[in-house]
Amino acid sequence: MNKSELINAIAEKGQLTKADAKRALEAAIEAVTESLAKDDKVTLVGFGTFSVAKKEERTGINPRTKESIVIPARKAIKFKAGSELVDKIK
Repeated sequence: MNKSELINAIAEKGQLTKADAKRALEAAIEAVTESLAKDDKVTLVGFGTFSVAKKEERTGINPRTKESIVIPARKAIKFKAGSELVDKIK
């Protein structure tokens, strides 16, 4: 499912216009993004939890040259599915 298909599904299930569904989806994505940017967790009960994990600097190997390289520290976004979501896709 891509973004336009998701907008259509939201419009249909929520009895909204496509324009309203698009604004709602974009507002939700923006709110989640802003929250994660502040290192906050976003928990949607029954769906799952978005969180930010800090990855430490580490040493890796360039597969082309076999040289040792330093992989810089970074933040990564994690998603843990909620039990209701997991049960629905079994």
